[in-house]
Amino acid sequence: MQSKERMNARITIASPADTEGIQKVFHHTWLATYPNKEYGITVEDIEERFNDAYTKERLDIRRRQITRPLPGELLLVAKVGGEVVGVCRVEKDAQKNELRGLYVLPAYQGQGIGRQLWAGVQNFFDPAKDTLVDVAVYNENAIKFYSSLGFIDTGERFSKERLRMKSGTVIPEMRMKMAAK
Repeated sequence: MQSKERMNARITIASPADTEGIQKVFHHTWLATYPNKEYGITVEDIEERFNDAYTKERLDIRRRQITRPLPGELLLVAKVGGEVVGVCRVEKDAQKNELRGLYVLPAYQGQGIGRQLWAGVQNFFDPAKDTLVDVAVYNENAIKFYSSLGFIDTGERFSKERLRMKSGTVIPEMRMKMAAK
């Protein structure tokens, strides 16, 4: 694959106007990332998870999450030409920083947008605490990306019930850690 040209995105804190764009980023990146024959996760499994993503009820829930984030939570978006092309959700608490999700639309991956989102959360994190990220064990692109940022594989492997698909399969995960500075 050819290296793509670096692109400058506008990184901002998510606003209610970004709601549908955020849903689109989650939906399209999950479709491009998580179906996996070896682990029995199908496109239908992913589509089922997003079957209500654009309903008024679901969009209202997302808007409330954006308008009233929980303490210690931050949601950033990356925009190119006014379109939401990336999302980064992070949390911090007394023990750790946590990268809960960093998604960039497939057409915009490899252009530096993920790194721009990562840079955007650095002032939010506590540098005296470790930063953790959980990633699908088979998501090689994400593992390489997080490794390039300085995360290391902790050796922990697990499955979370919230990642159980309608078919019954669960996305297997691993934990990566960036040590406190």
